[in-house]
Amino acid sequence: MSLSCPTADQLRRRFAESPAIETPVEEGVPEELRPAAVLVPLVMRDTPTVLLTRRTDHLHHHPGQVSFPGGRMEEHDASPIETALRETEEEIGLQRQHVELLGHLPVYRTGTGFEVTPVVGLVAPPFDLKVDDFEVAEVFEVPLAFLLDSANHQRHRVVVRGALREYYAMPYGNYYIWGATAGMLVSLQRFLCA
Repeated sequence: MSLSCPTADQLRRRFAESPAIETPVEEGVPEELRPAAVLVPLVMRDTPTVLLTRRTDHLHHHPGQVSFPGGRMEEHDASPIETALRETEEEIGLQRQHVELLGHLPVYRTGTGFEVTPVVGLVAPPFDLKVDDFEVAEVFEVPLAFLLDSANHQRHRVVVRGALREYYAMPYGNYYIWGATAGMLVSLQRFLCA
């Protein structure tokens, strides 16, 4: 498969094969984790993109950060897929009928106490978005080829509460994609290369 520009059919085949991959792991992950799910929306334009959001600056968790649409599992959610689709509808107004589910990547455990299931889906334009201005400051797209190119995957270190932690980052234009979002994109790249 050409990682620079995979087609919808290549992506469907790869998820049907479900190769095993090693997932990036954040250090300092707590023992008790809250289940969450995000949608990794692959927008099938002439050049495929990944749809991302920038969270508003006033939010308690991860203010101003680049993220996938998604969030914490609710009791009434039957599965991580339901959580990802519900949260996507609530945050950016992308209706589930516009998402062709492919599968999911391995669970990603964060140092902030979440066990996140990245649900991957194809999104065919055109589609309308209705952004929840309380949670989402901006919706934007990044070329999938850029995110899959390991030359764009940076490793950084930072000391948090006296412990050294490492994380991935993928700066793109004015956007700084890092932490769990970048880690899940690394998982996607490893999955497609496996």
